[in-house]
Amino acid sequence: MADAALDSLVDRVRAARADKTALNIQGGNTKAFYGEAPQGQPLDLRGLAGISSYEPSELVVTVRAGTPLAELEAALAEQAQCLPFEPPRFMAGGTVGGMVAAGLAGPARAAVGGLRDYVLGATLLTGRAELLSFGGQVIKNVAGYDVSRLLAGSMGMLGVVCEVSLKVLPVAVASATLRFERDEATALKQLNTWGGQPLPINASAWWDGMLVLRLSGAAAAVQSAVQKLGGERVDPTLAAAFWTGLRDQTDEFFVKAGTAVAAGATLWRLAMPQTTAPMALAGEHLVEWGGAQRWVVTTTPAAVVRDAAARGGGHATVFRGARAGNPEAGRAEGPCFAPLSAPLMQIHRELKAAFDPGRVFNPGRLYAGL
Repeated sequence: MADAALDSLVDRVRAARADKTALNIQGGNTKAFYGEAPQGQPLDLRGLAGISSYEPSELVVTVRAGTPLAELEAALAEQAQCLPFEPPRFMAGGTVGGMVAAGLAGPARAAVGGLRDYVLGATLLTGRAELLSFGGQVIKNVAGYDVSRLLAGSMGMLGVVCEVSLKVLPVAVASATLRFERDEATALKQLNTWGGQPLPINASAWWDGMLVLRLSGAAAAVQSAVQKLGGERVDPTLAAAFWTGLRDQTDEFFVKAGTAVAAGATLWRLAMPQTTAPMALAGEHLVEWGGAQRWVVTTTPAAVVRDAAARGGGHATVFRGARAGNPEAGRAEGPCFAPLSAPLMQIHRELKAAFDPGRVFNPGRLYAGL
């Protein structure tokens, strides 16, 4: 995949390594708020764009990192296919490379898997200015240590994702959204019960006394589930707007959270066992993924939030935090990501040393010292 745009990136990395200059990898810069504060000179990947290959019949697409996510999704939609894990877009301008580096997924995550489950291969520009390729374009090519999937959620600490091959899926034939009035505890128990039944549940969300369920799959399966579950069926147009708002964090809960964050609160993302009881934390709560993802916007101290998550069997991440009245520049006290055990942190350090020994890329963006 040698070309002028890639050669230019290699030259920048080689010079940065020689000068001991840090580089801040970015595309559309739509996720600058996520993780620790970016450091270093911007390394813009938007010139490294385009769909390298797309085989709809094989359900595989290979795309360069600077390609707008909207462009990729439009190409897939023309073939009635999609990225089933619904990567959040937050705002216009996000790129495929940013999607991979952040590793985030939307409402369907619990049903279909996350981004890393759809990465087949990748080309990485390391801190040594070397281009390395991992994986391939079919699942059976994955062998040994799966570096390509390791890149999902790595926040650019290992290098520049130049190109990635992704598995895609057909858009579901049928879909329906149901709504139920439930308190949080009842909703969690109900979701756990439904999770053990052969139902085409694709996504769920609970907030402010309302449980919303999305069914997706074959028409007969969806219709049968609608009749079995009951509840109030939501108009398809309204349902689509709701799930899109949840995916991109533009719905009412996240709008209110943004206002609260600007006033000094923190938006936490808690990863919990699905059966964990409601979190006893002050503030607004939203529950997704059958109970596995809990959003909490609160002014409760970070140590208290992390302790509550740990006691429930999970961990907590600062998703958006405020300082000095600036939600995009600020961070809550302590690290954004949950502290790691000593053995896991050592693995992170060794990986960083192997791929980026000079700490050229995104220093400290994931954890201090990396």
